[in-house]
Amino acid sequence: MKRISEIKRKTKETEIIVKLNLGGDGRYEILTGIPFFDHMLTLFAVHGFFDLNISAKGDLEVDFHHTVEDVGLVLGDAFNKALGNRKGIKRFGHAVTPMDDALAAVTIDLSNRPFFVYNVPTAANSGAIINVSLAKEFFRAFAMSGGMNLHINVLYGDNEHHIIESIFKATGRAMEKASALDERITDVHSTKGML
Repeated sequence: MKRISEIKRKTKETEIIVKLNLGGDGRYEILTGIPFFDHMLTLFAVHGFFDLNISAKGDLEVDFHHTVEDVGLVLGDAFNKALGNRKGIKRFGHAVTPMDDALAAVTIDLSNRPFFVYNVPTAANSGAIINVSLAKEFFRAFAMSGGMNLHINVLYGDNEHHIIESIFKATGRAMEKASALDERITDVHSTKGML
């Protein structure tokens, strides 16, 4: 069963195309116009074993917020579409990932009931183009449009770059576990009979 999707979204602020293959091996082609963001999305794809193509053009002369948030929306939509009716998936995923001084724990439930928790320490601003506040907007958009319960808890960290990197890696790893198929699950993994 192929679990792939392609989502296009065009507004007055951004134009985004995302192609996703849940059964990939971590291949990627990502160009958002924000190199640090490209790097974080690459880490997400590689550590989640997703094949991911993202092309985004946005009003970067205004700021990065529109592009970052809208990529989150479209990526969440892409996962939602690729997951289909969510039959056979493990549904839950958890990963704890270090990056030097930072340690991020990410827990996901692909429940189709969006909820978002983001507990991240205030770090010394490293000058990163994507800071912890803007990363929060990306992940909130991703969780809401992806129909997932997403909990991000950074236990500690001093360097903002390391904190953000640990979050993206852990989210990729947790998504891979949650979206994985399990042959023991023949329907949706819920006592309600639906997600």
